[in-house]
Amino acid sequence: MSQPDLARRGPTRWLRIGIPVVLVLIWLVGGSIGGPYFGKVDEVAVNDRSSFLPQSADSTQVGERLADFAGSDSIPALVVVTADEGELTSAQLASLQTLADDIAALPGIAGDVSPPVVSDDGAATQIFVPIDGAGDVGEIVAEVRATVADDAPDGTEAWVTGPAGFTADLVRGFQGIDGLLLIVALGAVFVILVVVYRSPLLPILVLLTSTFALCVALLTVWWLAKAGVVVLNGQVQGILFILVIGAATDYALLYVARFREAIGDGRRRWDATTRAWRGAFEPILASGGTVIAGLLCLLLSDLATNRALGPIASIGIAFAVLSALTFLPALLALFGKAAFWPFVPKPGSSAIPDDLTAPARGIWPRQARFVARRARPLWIICIVVLLGASVGVTQLKADGVPSSDLVLGASEARDGQDVLAEHFPAGSGSPVYVLVADDETAGALEVLEGSAGVESVSAASADSPTGQASVILENGTPVYTAVGPPGSPAPEPTLSEGAVLLSGTLTDAADSVAAEDTVRALRASLDDSLGEGTALVGGETATDVDSNDTSIRDRTLIIPVVLAVILVILMLLLRSIVAPVILIGTVILSFGAALGVSALVFDGVFGFPGADPAVPLYGFVFLVALGVDYNIFLMSRVREESLVHGTRQGILRGLVATGGVITSAGLVLAATFAALGVIPILFLAQIAFIVAFGVLLDTFLVRSLLVPALAYDIGRHVWWPSKLGRTDAEPALHTSARTDSGSFAAIAPTRRDLRPRHGNQPE
Repeated sequence: MSQPDLARRGPTRWLRIGIPVVLVLIWLVGGSIGGPYFGKVDEVAVNDRSSFLPQSADSTQVGERLADFAGSDSIPALVVVTADEGELTSAQLASLQTLADDIAALPGIAGDVSPPVVSDDGAATQIFVPIDGAGDVGEIVAEVRATVADDAPDGTEAWVTGPAGFTADLVRGFQGIDGLLLIVALGAVFVILVVVYRSPLLPILVLLTSTFALCVALLTVWWLAKAGVVVLNGQVQGILFILVIGAATDYALLYVARFREAIGDGRRRWDATTRAWRGAFEPILASGGTVIAGLLCLLLSDLATNRALGPIASIGIAFAVLSALTFLPALLALFGKAAFWPFVPKPGSSAIPDDLTAPARGIWPRQARFVARRARPLWIICIVVLLGASVGVTQLKADGVPSSDLVLGASEARDGQDVLAEHFPAGSGSPVYVLVADDETAGALEVLEGSAGVESVSAASADSPTGQASVILENGTPVYTAVGPPGSPAPEPTLSEGAVLLSGTLTDAADSVAAEDTVRALRASLDDSLGEGTALVGGETATDVDSNDTSIRDRTLIIPVVLAVILVILMLLLRSIVAPVILIGTVILSFGAALGVSALVFDGVFGFPGADPAVPLYGFVFLVALGVDYNIFLMSRVREESLVHGTRQGILRGLVATGGVITSAGLVLAATFAALGVIPILFLAQIAFIVAFGVLLDTFLVRSLLVPALAYDIGRHVWWPSKLGRTDAEPALHTSARTDSGSFAAIAPTRRDLRPRHGNQPE
């Protein structure tokens, strides 16, 4: 048999079966290895505040030095106990001392537990408990809470709060990620796919594609986190799960649409597979590459959790692309038409009408005709609507929220902090730390004592029974007094590399705006008195200040970079300048509208206390990167059709060909991100709403109406400066002219109009 005959015949039957089988087996092995790692995420996940800290901030530097003064890397917890009525009795105080001893005997306690400290009104007491920061903070605090519940004296009520208490509540809030989040997300996607395809088998194949992509991605990320290459916390984990499921399903839907077209054209399984793969490869690869490029821009962030999300989510998207281009094609090559049972595509069912400016049947042909007849008014109205919705951005309060509001619903730490503020200085248990050279201690003390936001000052001292010594300034000299039993000898402050650690008890709650103002004022005063950078201010409040400031800096830097990167990718993909600029402009408009509506909903409907500064950044990265996905799905098909049919008909044909898949993909992606709302964490709930609403806005307004109408009105110039944008005219069949009565009518084509020029490119 001659070589040309072999080429025409294609692969043998064994290869046509063997290649898909091998690919499926490879993914089955990867999924079976990665699947069990869903139960092991806690082994490498870090949910304490250290995983969110800015890398170069003063608070981070102070935090890294705390162990040098405390003798261990501990996180303070605070046990607050109040009497049900009146003052605490002597018997109750004796029982509380026993409680403190019981807590000290628990595993995971990193140092001495303080004796009960009674409030001035005698109605409450507090016990300081150092929790081992290297251990599982959530489990240790849970043990402390259980001990307090069992051993607290009768006639009292108790809470465990402080930084360790809030960390434990945060960890508990993330506990539903492995189970509940996946169940809700996959269930929502399955229901949508069943409705879209009306097939019991195809939704399962699509979900297998996204599930196996997630399994292999998690396997990779787990080992990278185990090796310390990336930081994995609950926030990043939840976004990884949703992003992979949503993106892999979107890419799978695009491939299924191409495969369905090929089956509808009467092609056999292998021919349909190769045709669908060639048609889907470029847009899926470009879409995935665009999302990865946008996510990797997060590496420019100075926040550890943002820097971690970039590569981790990029790994997830890479496996989503790989699964959609290998695993799903292999599955469909094996199942063929049976995947669509009982509604198998009939020959000719995928054909697009020749004249989409004429009346036609079907939702998308009708929409294409509507776009052709009312292009200019349509895109103008869409822009006005989006601009109007964007006005709500002015109501968005994205300058940070108190750590006590990070967890939605019940929070023992939040309740305990409220009780603490009624009987003690509100900042008890979460002091502001000042790291200063020993010879500058007097100057730092003068600033601290002069601050109205600081109740009292102490210093780290190994000589003191509690590890802390009270310190005041007398005649310009620091005077230290032991905190502990009466008669204890006067201690000396602990020195580390010639520095002293001072602790200031704040008069306001550590996560309040007033406390943040105190920290900012202390930093300014210390710089003025001692010289810039001489004293470093840290602690929980300082960490919040630095995190918020860094988030604002990050979004100011990263958003323009993401736009520039995606713009370049679109220019390379579409071989045009005008079209990518238009697409980026519509994405910005869509994001502004989504954020504006979200701000009004957060404030007026949900009553949220505000938003983290990173919320707009995350919303932007996801909406822009994923919104560009739909732009790529649409415009890559439009360009493909324009090469054969001319620009205006290419726009209409591209809209008809991709309308169904973009709508389905948008619904799936919105449902998966909305699933984040089941996790009771404020940040994730806000991201869930912004992205879900923004994706729906993209799907039903921007991609279905605004972009096609604007491109149709511009015509062939949308491809400038490529050759496709320089043709002299387009086929007259697809040009609309207004009659005297004001309606649009198609102009009949001539042979000259339809004759291809420039190779296979018509006018």
